[in-house]
Amino acid sequence: MSGHRAWREVAIAALALPIVITLAVLAFAWPAGRIAPRDVPVGIVGTGAASQQAVEGLTRAKPGAFDFHLYPDRQAARSAIRNRDVYGAFTISGQGITVLKATAASPSVAQLLTDVGQQLADKATRQIAAKKQAAAQKAAAQKASSRKAGAHSPAKAHQQGAAAQQATGQGATGGDPSGKILVKAVDVVPVTAADPRGSVFSSAVFPLTICGIMIGAFVTMARGLARPRHRVLTLLVACAVAALGIYLVAQGFLGALPHNHVATWAILALDLVAVSATAAGVIRLLGPAGLGLSAALMVFVGNAFSGATSAPEMLPEAAKHIGQWLPPGAGASLLRDTTYFDGNAGTGPLTVLVLWSVIGLSAVLFGHWVMRESRPARGATTGASTGATASGELLPALAQSGADAPLPRHAHAHARRHDG
Repeated sequence: MSGHRAWREVAIAALALPIVITLAVLAFAWPAGRIAPRDVPVGIVGTGAASQQAVEGLTRAKPGAFDFHLYPDRQAARSAIRNRDVYGAFTISGQGITVLKATAASPSVAQLLTDVGQQLADKATRQIAAKKQAAAQKAAAQKASSRKAGAHSPAKAHQQGAAAQQATGQGATGGDPSGKILVKAVDVVPVTAADPRGSVFSSAVFPLTICGIMIGAFVTMARGLARPRHRVLTLLVACAVAALGIYLVAQGFLGALPHNHVATWAILALDLVAVSATAAGVIRLLGPAGLGLSAALMVFVGNAFSGATSAPEMLPEAAKHIGQWLPPGAGASLLRDTTYFDGNAGTGPLTVLVLWSVIGLSAVLFGHWVMRESRPARGATTGASTGATASGELLPALAQSGADAPLPRHAHAHARRHDG
C-alpha cells in the first residue's frame, strides 16, 4: 500500500500539478495576449459627410472593433458617456477632431480612442494635402496653357491666381495654417489625480477575491461556529469590516476611490460577500475539496477574465461573458460605476453579485441538511456488508494477537481434533 501511495503522489506531482499550473498561466496570459477592441461602444457626433466618412473608414480599418452610436450634438454625447452608454465619442468638423473620452471608465480604452482620433486626423490631413497638390497641378497646367495661347492680361492673371488659391484650399482648414487637422482630447469623466493610470484601482480589486476565499474558508472550518446562522453572521461582519479596511487603504491612504464613499464601501462589502459566501457554500457541500474548486473558479477564471485592468470589451468574446458572470468581474464593473458614474449601468453587475451571495449563503445555511441526508444513504448501502462481517471483524485482531503470543502445541492439536 505504501508503494502504491508513493507512486500515486509522484504521478500527482509530476503530471497533475504541472497541468493545473499550465492552465492557470493560460487563464491569465490568454486574455492579456489577446487584448483588442471588440464592439466597443463609441459615439459619433453629427450626421454630416465627414462623420459618415469617419465611420466608414474605421469600419474598414478595424472591422468589428467599434459599435457606433450617432448623437445630434456634443452635449448628448457627454450625457451618453456619463450614463455609461459609450466609452467616448468623436466630434469631426472642418476645424479639427475632438475626442470625448472617460478615463475613469477605462484608461486603456481612453488611450485607444485618443490614438484613433489622431489616426483620423492624419488621414484627413493627407487627403487635404492630396487635394491641394492636385489643385496646384491643375492650376499650373492651366497657367501653362494660357501662356502658350498668349491671351494673358494683368486682370485675367490676377483672377486665375485667386482661383488657384481658392482651389488649393489655403485657409480652409481653419485649425492650422499649414492645413494640418488638429486633435483635441476632452476627458469627460477623469480619474482622480492620485491614480492617473488606474493602477491603484485594479491593484485594490484583485486581492478582494483572495480575501473573500480566506473569509469563507475560515468561517466554514471554524469549530467554534457550530450553527449555520452563526457562520452566516460572522461572514457578513467579517466582509463588512474587511471592506472598510480596504476602503481606508484605497481611498484614505492612496486616494483611488474619491466619490460616493458609503456606496463604494457597500459595493466592496458585497463583492467580498459574493466571493466568501460562494467559497463557504462549496466547502460546506464538498468538504476541503471545495476550497480548491472555489479558488480555481474565482482566482484563475474570475480574476483573469474580469477586465479590471482594461475593459470587458477588450477581452476575447468568451472571456468577456464568463468574466462578467463571476463576482470578480461584476464587482470591478460595479465598483467603477459606483465610484465615478453614480451607479449608472450598474444593474447587471449588482444582480450578478446578489445572485452569487444568495446562492452561497443558502448553501451555508442549508448545506448541513444535504450532508445529513447523504450520510444515511451511504450507511444504508454499507449496512448489509457491515452486519454480515460483524463477527469476522475480530479475525484480523485475533490473528495479530496470535502472532505476538503463539498458541501452545496441545492447542494446535486440539484444534486439529475438533476441526470437523
